[in-house]
Amino acid sequence: MGLYGKKERVADSPEAYVDGLEDPRRTDIGRLHARVREVAPTMTASAKQGMLSYGTYKYRYATGREGEWFALGIASQKNYISLYAPTLNLEPYVARLPKANLGRGCIRFKRLDDVDLDVIDEVIRASAANDGQRIAS
Repeated sequence: MGLYGKKERVADSPEAYVDGLEDPRRTDIGRLHARVREVAPTMTASAKQGMLSYGTYKYRYATGREGEWFALGIASQKNYISLYAPTLNLEPYVARLPKANLGRGCIRFKRLDDVDLDVIDEVIRASAANDGQRIAS
């Protein structure tokens, strides 16, 4: 099982993840993956947890629990694409994307053409700024 108890899409590389999708999702997620590589080329890309993930950040809860997670993620869900940015407050971005909505730590949209790519680039850049950082929760 993958993230949130969903069946995990197994791929050993970002390219294999994208190639394993059916069109039109393959095209949209492929374009989004290319955009992340262009806007934030220093973020390490991988395919794990049933999604594409970029960069990492370390977190520490008040309880002392520590861990590491991705700074940006892209997942192909049944009805939409999810752009995860766990280090960001996504509400201001979603407010500028009328055809998207706020999910559980993510921005959800049906097609890449439905969203303003300049806003998506802002999310990518802000997530990249947190790559390698330690963030207290």
